[in-house]
Amino acid sequence: MLTIRNIETWYDLIRALHGISFEVKQGDIVALLGSNGAGKTTTLKSVMRLLDDDQPEKGTIEFMGRRIDRMDTEEIVRLGISYVPEGREVFPELTVMENILMGAYTRRDRGGIKEDIERIFHHFPILESRKGQQAGHMSGGEQQMLAIGRALMSRPRLLMLDEPSLGLSPLLTKEIFTIIRNINREGMTILLVEQNVNMALKYSSYAYLMENGRILRADRPDVLREDEDVREFYLGVATEQSVKGYKRYRRKVRFR
Repeated sequence: MLTIRNIETWYDLIRALHGISFEVKQGDIVALLGSNGAGKTTTLKSVMRLLDDDQPEKGTIEFMGRRIDRMDTEEIVRLGISYVPEGREVFPELTVMENILMGAYTRRDRGGIKEDIERIFHHFPILESRKGQQAGHMSGGEQQMLAIGRALMSRPRLLMLDEPSLGLSPLLTKEIFTIIRNINREGMTILLVEQNVNMALKYSSYAYLMENGRILRADRPDVLREDEDVREFYLGVATEQSVKGYKRYRRKVRFR
């Protein structure tokens, strides 16, 4: 569905993406994982053309067989990609219902819009009960649900989510990921950027590990979860190798 080949993206004189390549297959949940500054958000913004007009500077991005790396953002949305940015970014002065309807600004099919609103309320019942409330008065978890619901109103083929668990409690994080899985089971393809590596590996079909604007590893979640480096540096699990190294270090300190 989405194919990225050797893209380079720059911020002034700083190269943020170093020729990365990956693909998203239809029907999958694909995770982009890595620490802060790895280039995950820049990748999503490069796909949506939300940076400078000449970015990405090199490489190609194809969606459903069409090049989109020089299209306008609005045209990309019309083709079928929706983006939920980090930090949710709802319209705080608008009501919940007004925010949802903003997601359908490219559409004119009133019947279909009504059906999709009902589907969103099915996934997020809290939004229906708060539909007349200003979005700025909602909790972080409720705003995240609203941002996802708004993105779904354009009827995308590909939904890109940037840090959906950011700032949420473990309970709300689990609820959000359960909804993401349910949306995927309805046929939605999802590209997910997430720092909660353990949760992302649990729900994704395939994952890419990024660091310093490069893709270091790509594999199935079950394979990555058993990798010692991934377990130690991304999942916070002390492996046998790291424990031995720590013990050696403690012995040196003790007898120094």
